[in-house]
Amino acid sequence: MKLLIIEDEKHLAEGLRFNLEAEGYEALAVGDGESGLDLAAESGFSAIVLDVMLPGIDGFEVARCLRERHDFTPILMLTALGRPEDVIRGFESGADDYLPKPFDLNVFVARVKGLLRRSKWTKQADAPPEPQVTDINGREIDFEKLELRTADEIINLTLMEMKLLRFLMDNRGRPVSRKEILEDVWGLQQDTDTRAIDNFVVRLRRYLEDEPNNPKILLTVRGVGYRFAWDQ
Repeated sequence: MKLLIIEDEKHLAEGLRFNLEAEGYEALAVGDGESGLDLAAESGFSAIVLDVMLPGIDGFEVARCLRERHDFTPILMLTALGRPEDVIRGFESGADDYLPKPFDLNVFVARVKGLLRRSKWTKQADAPPEPQVTDINGREIDFEKLELRTADEIINLTLMEMKLLRFLMDNRGRPVSRKEILEDVWGLQQDTDTRAIDNFVVRLRRYLEDEPNNPKILLTVRGVGYRFAWDQ
């Protein structure tokens, strides 16, 4: 597997590359966002390790650009910005996982290996969810391939979108709070800007609802959060 490291701290980038190669991966490193975008477009990578604070184009913008051009390579975002709102911003930009600096290299390698299991999406690291493919309102949801399929198109969902959808489905019929979503989907134990969750729900409604402005599947429970109401 070939991995791309986009990190401007040369010593850190070399350390990450060394550890990944010691695990048997091929790893390339570049020091700025623009070079990273160019390289990602030229070569197929299994995962991308992406620093946030980069010269020129920052990591948030790199992730956003990759997703806009329909590149869904798994992204592990490295950041010294450890506030919950920064983590959420990373997920909204398209990151699949984040790792605050400083970090232990063994933890870094474990997180990369977790990303490389992305093609076999799991609710927990060692227990695949059931079912892997399900139908919601005429849309076929493939949790393994991270795809939503209709008769006319295939939509690639991010890992975070799929994790949120799975969480809401697992709590079918029960109102779940934004706090629960923050803790169980994003792994955040602190209060943060919950508008990020609302933005994710808006996107899921566009995918699933016949009339996103008049939802029948992902319902808002005023003062609480959301409820998944599809029961067919």
